[in-house]
Amino acid sequence: MQLQWTRRPSETILCGCIGGAVYYTVELVWRGHSHWTMALLGGLLFLILGDMEQRLDAATPLWVKAILGSAIVTAFELAAGIWINLVLGLRVWDYSRMPLNLLGQICLPYSFLWIPLSAGAIRLNRRLHSTLSRCTWTGKLTEHS
Repeated sequence: MQLQWTRRPSETILCGCIGGAVYYTVELVWRGHSHWTMALLGGLLFLILGDMEQRLDAATPLWVKAILGSAIVTAFELAAGIWINLVLGLRVWDYSRMPLNLLGQICLPYSFLWIPLSAGAIRLNRRLHSTLSRCTWTGKLTEHS
């Protein structure tokens, strides 16, 4: 059985902003700096991980979802890295000194780190959806009766 939910536009925007802020903050804590493009990527990935969770069977264990999430994040980081760093030359990150890297944009050690981070994002997404689905936007959030 699949989880069923739909996001309202206001929920999509709010969740994207929260996901982007969390991603940006994780980068600040881990590396000491970040770039605004990482907030955009983080927001998009947060929404994608939520959609992935919604589309998978509810019986799928969180660890399986987290591994899939890590693969998704890594693929998007590769695409973003090729565009942001190699094409545009912004030099936001360079993993060329990390072991098992691909084009200096992704590396296996960080892909493994995305597993627990993806699990956390999936759980946060679930909690946000549960909370926001009970609210109505009328200039302020109010609970449905």
